[in-house]
Amino acid sequence: MAPPKYIFHFTIIVILYLISASFSLEDDVQLNNDVHLYNHDRDGYYDQETGYDSRAYPSQFLSSDGMSSDLPDIVGIGIESYLEKLAADTSAKTVSVQSYGAKGDGKSDDTKAFEKAWEKACSSSGAVFLVPENKKYLVKQITFEGPCKAALTVQIAGTILASNNREDYKEDKRHWLMFENIKNLVVGGGGVIDGNGKIWWENSCKIDESKPCTDAPTALTFYRVKQLTVKDLKIENAQQIQVSFERCVNVVASDLRVTAPGDSPNTDGVHITRTENMQLSSSVIETGDDCVSIENGSKKLKITDLTCGPGHGISIGSLGDGNSEAHVSDVSVDGAKLSGTMNGVRIKTYQGGSGSASNIKFKNIDMKNVENPIIIDQNYCDQAGPCKQQKSAVQVKNVVYENIKGTSATDVAINFDCSKNHPCQDIVLKDIKLTGQDGEKVKAVCKNVDLEESGTVSPRCPNN
Repeated sequence: MAPPKYIFHFTIIVILYLISASFSLEDDVQLNNDVHLYNHDRDGYYDQETGYDSRAYPSQFLSSDGMSSDLPDIVGIGIESYLEKLAADTSAKTVSVQSYGAKGDGKSDDTKAFEKAWEKACSSSGAVFLVPENKKYLVKQITFEGPCKAALTVQIAGTILASNNREDYKEDKRHWLMFENIKNLVVGGGGVIDGNGKIWWENSCKIDESKPCTDAPTALTFYRVKQLTVKDLKIENAQQIQVSFERCVNVVASDLRVTAPGDSPNTDGVHITRTENMQLSSSVIETGDDCVSIENGSKKLKITDLTCGPGHGISIGSLGDGNSEAHVSDVSVDGAKLSGTMNGVRIKTYQGGSGSASNIKFKNIDMKNVENPIIIDQNYCDQAGPCKQQKSAVQVKNVVYENIKGTSATDVAINFDCSKNHPCQDIVLKDIKLTGQDGEKVKAVCKNVDLEESGTVSPRCPNN
């Protein structure tokens, strides 16, 4: 018979699951039956259920849910802290990569040691997968795959360093480190994940136009992970996207330091797609693309205490690529500082798409020398020539901008470029004060937008 304390812990976990079960049984069954829904190949995976191709962003997740009028609280994320305490209180097995032959000298290939250690940890009844401190472990492309037998903690205290030989990514050109199909996972430890991305940036068509445009790996990917905590990590110099949350449920991400040079191409800091119930807080992102990019199928996201810059700001989208249907809803950014970024808070959608971006709040944001502080672009075009004019568009509605202050690096501080056929609806500006860098006046450009202004708003849209 199990000791009473284990029976107690098991009972508490069951109760927490019942309280925090924000996803349906149907979705849970779907997770366990996904083998037939996507196929791995040399370049990534293709999801037959959604049409999502990992080789191309944005994703093509075709789903829609009812839109609530108020932003919900983030729910279902309390169990991770309990699981961490449980791991500390019980005799969770520590599985160190060094015990399986990892040298940690920054030169030897430690991939096999990581694979063996993961297999042991994942099959254990409670374990800590340990990457020891004061070591640098060279690791090639690897997938930490579940399901695992029990809740699992990944303690990264040292540095995990990516191989800079691009031939090492032949089998999967889109990922370096990947956690897949796992429940109840905590990843932290204060260590470093170093994508060693310089060789990829040098060969990017965005840096050297004579070179072909090819895929590059995302440094750290969480795919189909439920009940996830990621905290106290430094992710740096990613080959492309730095950290991506894809089709995850109930996520807490905090105390992240995500860095890459401002001119590194496509190095989005935190990328979120088809993910539900996520909180990102107390993090610093300095990178060469969007600090945070929120894409198709994501809902119930809350971002607080974020520092961004350099980078391209906080972006919802792009949405509706290739005439696809896209939905993002219930997003709150409350408390952010942006400095020297290409954009501030942006919503961008392609012509020809459908769906909606709705119930979004940008609140309590300070901007310094930001080129486009507030921007909605329903005519987004990322090709060399002009994009074809189309009648359909992703509907943008119920967006609130409140207490946003600071300086614009351009004379247009607010730019609402909305669709003629599907105007932006229920857009609210409240207590906005944006000026030029030396206090000079800036302007607002507002096309095809249903707008309400309250409090002190400067600059104001014409005719408002």
